Amino acid sequence: MSGIGPVEPGEGTRARHTGPPEDPYASYDSATPDDQCAPRDPHSVHHARHPLAPAPPFRHRSPAARLHARLRARLRGLLRTRPGSRPRRTLLTAAVLAALLTCGGILYAAREQQPPHPALPLPAPPYPSQVVDVSYLDPAATPPGAPPGSFSFALLVSVESGPPVTVTALDQPYAGLSLTSAPRPPFRTAAGTARKIVITMHVMECGKVPENAGLPFLDVTLRNIRAMEVQSFILGSRYAHALSEALQVACGNVSR
Repeated sequence: MSGIGPVEPGEGTRARHTGPPEDPYASYDSATPDDQCAPRDPHSVHHARHPLAPAPPFRHRSPAARLHARLRARLRGLLRTRPGSRPRRTLLTAAVLAALLTCGGILYAAREQQPPHPALPLPAPPYPSQVVDVSYLDPAATPPGAPPGSFSFALLVSVESGPPVTVTALDQPYAGLSLTSAPRPPFRTAAGTARKIVITMHVMECGKVPENAGLPFLDVTLRNIRAMEVQSFILGSRYAHALSEALQVACGNVSR
């Protein structure tokens, strides 16, 4: 009896699957709970993520890294073209992309290796003579207990900015006069403030004081964290007039 039936699979052939389509979840649904929870090798070709499992976390990349990846993908696509079918424009584009990749990689690596900018040093504080001013206010009452031939003036010491300034000494240029102050040195004045002081002069020898003080000044020793300086302050015409009158009164009955 002869007949033609289905061809049996032999060497080098495969049987065609004629049954119902395979269920992609069959292996997962038929597995035992122990098999479902058992750890699997992530590098195994048979390991597939369940469709309902959460996706792996997204890895953030910088814009430069994303651009670099796009350029590499574009260059890879151009180089996969068959050598005989590469027109001149394609080869030129590939060369340009290769140069961009090289330059971009060099610039990115150089930027990553640059050390952070060092902090700028703080500016040095000003010298005390640059921020201190001494001005004349008006005549003042002579303190009790002052010897005859004494007179007093009120002054204002102000500090514009910077660290506090200390007045360590006050002096005047005439040999026949002595000078004291209230408060007594040293005293400190902070930046942005002013201090009123009263200086008292005593005539010790009328022959060594001027009859008419033209441009009288005071020598003030100043100190802050930057330096110590002796600064001469000319107190103006009002102070010169008041000092001349006080000297004439103090030495009026004394022949020169």
